[in-house]
Amino acid sequence: MSSTLTSQKTYRLVNTRFPAIDIFDDCANVDEFEVLYAIQSLTNPRLQNEIGDLTLLNHDQIPFGINGCSYATASFTHINRDGSRFSNGDFGVLYLADTMETAIAETRYHVQKMLSLIEGLHFDMIVMKGLSCTISGELIDIRANTIAEMQATDIYHHSDYSASQNLGFKNRKQRVEGLHYTSVRNPMSCCYALFTPKRVEEIIQSTHYEYVWDGKSVEVRGITAIW
Repeated sequence: MSSTLTSQKTYRLVNTRFPAIDIFDDCANVDEFEVLYAIQSLTNPRLQNEIGDLTLLNHDQIPFGINGCSYATASFTHINRDGSRFSNGDFGVLYLADTMETAIAETRYHVQKMLSLIEGLHFDMIVMKGLSCTISGELIDIRANTIAEMQATDIYHHSDYSASQNLGFKNRKQRVEGLHYTSVRNPMSCCYALFTPKRVEEIIQSTHYEYVWDGKSVEVRGITAIW
């Protein structure tokens, strides 16, 4: 079953220590990017680290000219080699949620898991940047109808991603634009896994949040202003 999205509002959270990548936002098309990249690479030795691995993404898939192009593209040039729910670590996926509440639930789980593995860490705080995103596209709809259905499906396993990674690999190989799936951390809400940034129409910054670790769990607090 497919899920057709037209200017769908979605949400995402990213760590504020990862700034926007200016070169993506400064170009209106692929040709401008190629020229600017060639020039800047001669004078900026840090450029490669900033933009990530460009060999992982065809340049014609980058949505140049939109607001927030760098946020749309970064997930595909800075990939998590440990993998994620729908990637084995060989390619990037842009994960989005239907509401900010769902985005918080998803990221809170992963931040808490990461910090819990640091022995002796009794306090930490990470500031996350909220992003409001607009996307379109033809996605494969794999949403579950009930929690019982989720629990009976390997792709929604709480921590074993082998089945879902295999599904993601197969669909990406078939050039599927993405998956419309049920959130595991906020059950019966939904999320989106995009295998290309091409259908992203806009990404703008919204609220910031503090993820506060007390040695046992993460509490999420909204920030009213960033100075």
